[in-house]
Amino acid sequence: MAIRYIEQDRTFWLDTEHTSYLLAIVDQENFVGHVYYGQKLQYTENTPAPVYLLRTGEAPFVPSQNNRERVSFLDSFPMEYPGNGLGDYRESAISVRTAQGHVGVQLQYVSHEIVKEKPALPGLPSTFPGDEDCDTLILHLADPVIGLAADLIYTTFEEEDVITRSVILKNTAGQPIYVTKVMSACLDLDCTDEKYDILTLHGSWARERQMERRSLMHGKQSVGSVRGESSHQEHPFIALLSADATQDAGEVYGMHFVYSGNFLAQAELSQFDSIRMTMGIHPENFVWKLEQGESFAAPEVVMTYSSEGLSGMTHHYHDMYRNHLIRGEYRDKKRPILINNWEATYFDFNTEKLLKIAEQASKLGIEMLVMDDGWFGHRNDDSTSLGDWKVNEQKLPGGLKSLVEQVNALGMKFGIWFEPEMISPDSDLYREHPDWAIAIPGRAGSLCRNQYVLDLSRKEVRDHAFESVAAVLHSANIEYVKWDMNRQLSDLGSVELSADRQGELYHRYVLGVYELQERLLAEFPHLLLENCSGGGARFDPGMLYYSPQIWCSDDMDAIERLKIQEGTMLLYPLSTMGAHVSDCPNHTVGRVTPFETRGHVALAGTFGYELDITKIPEKDRQQIPAQTAMYHKYNDLIRRGDYSRIASFLENGNYDCYQVTSKDQKEALVTYVQVLSRPNFHSRRVRLKGLAPEKQYRIEETGEIFGGDVLMQAGLLVTPLWGDYRSKLIHLTEV
Repeated sequence: MAIRYIEQDRTFWLDTEHTSYLLAIVDQENFVGHVYYGQKLQYTENTPAPVYLLRTGEAPFVPSQNNRERVSFLDSFPMEYPGNGLGDYRESAISVRTAQGHVGVQLQYVSHEIVKEKPALPGLPSTFPGDEDCDTLILHLADPVIGLAADLIYTTFEEEDVITRSVILKNTAGQPIYVTKVMSACLDLDCTDEKYDILTLHGSWARERQMERRSLMHGKQSVGSVRGESSHQEHPFIALLSADATQDAGEVYGMHFVYSGNFLAQAELSQFDSIRMTMGIHPENFVWKLEQGESFAAPEVVMTYSSEGLSGMTHHYHDMYRNHLIRGEYRDKKRPILINNWEATYFDFNTEKLLKIAEQASKLGIEMLVMDDGWFGHRNDDSTSLGDWKVNEQKLPGGLKSLVEQVNALGMKFGIWFEPEMISPDSDLYREHPDWAIAIPGRAGSLCRNQYVLDLSRKEVRDHAFESVAAVLHSANIEYVKWDMNRQLSDLGSVELSADRQGELYHRYVLGVYELQERLLAEFPHLLLENCSGGGARFDPGMLYYSPQIWCSDDMDAIERLKIQEGTMLLYPLSTMGAHVSDCPNHTVGRVTPFETRGHVALAGTFGYELDITKIPEKDRQQIPAQTAMYHKYNDLIRRGDYSRIASFLENGNYDCYQVTSKDQKEALVTYVQVLSRPNFHSRRVRLKGLAPEKQYRIEETGEIFGGDVLMQAGLLVTPLWGDYRSKLIHLTEV
């Protein structure tokens, strides 16, 4: 049994295969305290839980023993879900404002349930059980003074060593309650005399998810987004690492948010050297009005602990998302190799150009043509027509059906680009419905990429967006959609929300996006959906619930992608990363890299092409059949195997190396990229990972045979490659 309640200690004991999580109820006021999270503890009926870690026998004592020090108790006790305004001055998990304007809240234990299932979160993406059952603990808490109830929901995924967390609030008062903050998870850790670092993923457009590690100092250190999306700039993830943690050793606590909007992830080192980690919807500009009897569900946090460094955390998240978040027929299926026309043509294309690309591509092993931005309205640049999802027949005579049929006749599938959440000022839709754009009355709207954002909190707007997209998809045999979002939210105002509900718009917008994508998949269950947001601005677990792959970044330069993809692969299965071979000089940085290297780097993701195949050098074009064959040879391994980081270009500035190993340890693929060549150096020793030490492995490229222990401990020599930006694959199979 993964979850136990030990009545004599009033303790809840949650186990996964290698971890234990303990919390306990203390004092007559039923405070819920965090006892322990870490390597698995062996439970026996005769051994009490280590509730002594709560230090309730030390000053400041629990309030029932010494109420004169209530504030000191609240400000030091390791709260499982800390309140606000009553004496705990660390980061709160919840804050509210009553109808009278008061802000104090303290949730205390009322009862609990332990169930063999995982409840869904209404309107939100969340992880789901697989073949095995999940155990769920639901702690029913309440603040009887203000009439607020809360369910803290914990689900254990034993094989993945993951515990998911979420919160559902309910107003039991006779008047409204305004929720001004609701974190989905809090973790109080006793770390006296131990040093910790925090790890986050920072970035910007074209350089998303760059790993940043720094020492945790006293006070609060946080990352977050108030842009209406998870963002290019920060990622809804935070990890706490022991100062000595490496890729393969040391303690790591990770939190990852299954949400696609504003977020706050924070670690706070207190005056007593305890650490409080919190994660949830960003409280800035957030106010949710709860009427009597109404509930609010907070998004899910996926939490894990590893005693085996970052690699352990990575494997937990990869397995978790492959087994319990990605849905649909493409979850375990090889994706078609596509060619996208964006960097090939931008807005300047027509049927003839697209068919020439498709004709060449079909002969070389490419399986799908994707038509990107510019096919609708009178959109010949980015200043017009978003919202007018009608085919421009000046570009595409005969419409979509004719084009798709001709592409299908070449043996290729067809995909299309949409940006359903946006509206151009120069569009028929805006002229007819200017109030459908998010805006503050009396203010000139702030344009970004010449567009406004549709108010998806409104049902009629969502219905129109869905019906427009669905009509296009029903008109032809379209098997793939790239769903884009090319600007952040600003000027937050909705004509439909009352004055005391305007603070709900950010979250209602995200719920609207989720509803739209759920409807799309229900209407077109065989559709391959790829989410995108100006590249990687909404690469998050929330979007992964709807699309098995997400466009990783608009920067497709192979060398820049090494850093972007390393940060992405830290948390996400490789099969989720949209990655293409692009043209050179690269359209973002102007770098020229070998075609072979571009293919090797893109192989780590979904693999495709973003170039005009009719214009590239013949020597590059001749490599495409071998690259598409390479994809088919290795994709099952890459999609299903365990990823290990061997060397980081982000850290060393010279080379990059990573490995994918099959679950049965019979096969492995090593990708080695020499970024900068070095003069007068010998070969480089590379120590592999994740192999079976007792097995023998043959290196396909040379025929040499080595023991797994030799390859991992002694290592493999990689001879210098001639020139910068060179790469090679090393394929190992069990003898």
